[in-house]
Order: sequence, then C-alpha cells, then structure tokens
Amino acid sequence: MDMSRALDRTAILAVEDLPRLAVEVPEWGGRVYVRMMSAGERDAWESSIVASPDKDVRARLAVAVLCDENGEALFSAADIPAVSKKSGRALDRVFAAATKHNKMSRADIDELKKNS
Repeated sequence: MDMSRALDRTAILAVEDLPRLAVEVPEWGGRVYVRMMSAGERDAWESSIVASPDKDVRARLAVAVLCDENGEALFSAADIPAVSKKSGRALDRVFAAATKHNKMSRADIDELKKNS
C-alpha cells in the first residue's frame, strides 16, 4: 500500500480493516475465529463494562468478537447468558486472543471497571 497517497472517503470505507484471527480452543474441540471489533462495537463493549463491570466480562467479549471464517458474528447480545455458562478455560483463551488482537491491555479493562 502506498503510504504517501491521500485517502478519500471511498478509499477509507473500501478498506477491509477488521481482520480475523484463528484460535484453537481444545475445550470446544476445534478452532474459532476472533474478529477485530469495529470502533462502534468496541465503544458498545466498553460501555457495557462501565455499566456492569463484574458481570459476564469474558462472555460479553466473546459474543462481540467470535465470528465465522467470513467475519459474520456467531452470537448476539441475547446469547451472553448461554455463553457465560461455557468453560471458563475456553473463554479465557478467547478473551486473551481477543484482547491481544484488539490491542486491549489489562490496564484498559481495569480502568473501565474503575470508572463505573
């Protein structure tokens, strides 16, 4: 990509900038895909942490980022209670991959919880 060219609206909106990461989850018997969140999705997830900092944090992030190999979401917010009942170890794997892939630090998450 030519980094010196000026981008216009069309060029920016045409870029596929939400890459997926394959993550092996042995507890579930296979691989899942973790998607980079859009800015709006990240804002919504962060707002949910501020609103309820100690409830289903891993499940909420998993629901926000788990997708099929084409990037289509696997779950909706209605699935959070069911996902929260899945293996903590499996959700820890997804959470670790999602926070790394989305450039979220533990300090970022702790700050969100503190500000709630």
